Amino acid sequence: MTTEAASTSIPQQSRRGEVPEAAVRLGLYRTMVLSRTYEEAILREYHADKGPGFDIGKGLVPGEMHLSAGQEPVAAGVCAHLTTDDAVTATHRPHHLAVAHGVDLRKMTAEIFGRETGLGRGRGGHMHLFDPATHFSCSGIIAEGYPPALGQAFAFQRRGTDRIAVAVTGEGAANQGAFHESLNLAARWSLPVVFVVEDNDWGISVPRDAATAIGSNADRAAAYGIPGERVENDVEAVYDAARRAVARARAGDGPSLIEVHTLRMWGHFEGDAQGYRTDLADVAERDPIPRYEEVLRKAGVLDDEKVAQAKADASRRVEDAVEFARSSAIPDPADATAYVFTEGALR
Repeated sequence: MTTEAASTSIPQQSRRGEVPEAAVRLGLYRTMVLSRTYEEAILREYHADKGPGFDIGKGLVPGEMHLSAGQEPVAAGVCAHLTTDDAVTATHRPHHLAVAHGVDLRKMTAEIFGRETGLGRGRGGHMHLFDPATHFSCSGIIAEGYPPALGQAFAFQRRGTDRIAVAVTGEGAANQGAFHESLNLAARWSLPVVFVVEDNDWGISVPRDAATAIGSNADRAAAYGIPGERVENDVEAVYDAARRAVARARAGDGPSLIEVHTLRMWGHFEGDAQGYRTDLADVAERDPIPRYEEVLRKAGVLDDEKVAQAKADASRRVEDAVEFARSSAIPDPADATAYVFTEGALR
């Protein structure tokens, strides 16, 4: 197992509920800023040439786009405890988790742009990122990431390592069979996996309370005899809950479930008019990044210079990745079936 943190070197705490060290808090903040800066750049590039009108098939980034602004505390708080030897499976809204887990920004951006230098040589796009170097994957299929995470956790367990898998999905997926089947099997085999549910209040356009019979999906953990915890969209609360769950998994004590009541600041997809949302007026004031920045300023962890430096560093890395993607080759249509089918006769 490597000792290098996935995105930022962040010392870990050992006692429940204590305020993290300044270095930890600064690392969490920088990870969230990098994630937001990245998504703002993707938003800019995605919409730059979709007109006139809005043609989802046009432009540098064709197809759907699901952005995770507002959900950064989940990724930063959980991934701070992981290394690139640990596995993460994410949803169709994956960028914050990929950034926090250390996926190469250049290769990820090239994949989003559909370029040959991308993680999947431009074949997968933003909903199907796959990075063997960091054991990261995601899918556009609801709850799809839970069963593969069990397979990874099972392999880690059989090899006698302390590596773990983290499986992330949305609150709507907690009503899928794959969710319950995965919790049951993970508990039965005491697998080293942490299940994370991102509850952003909306399953596309359906309010959570209209679709889910229970107030907290964390309560469902009890049915499988594992710990369950629900926290709000506070990065230090997520960090603390994840610390306990990750430690339990690494020690061989089995799975845990964390539900984070988070926030989807933008549409379900880009182009979503969000006419169904009754909470839009309150979204801006619930933005977790300026909220956390204020906390850290009051604690003396942040000042104007450190804030400016974090934003400048993030902008430099992101714009470098965008330029790399823009200048990369588009796949040759003649190679459309390459990396899809095996070459030669099948036996």
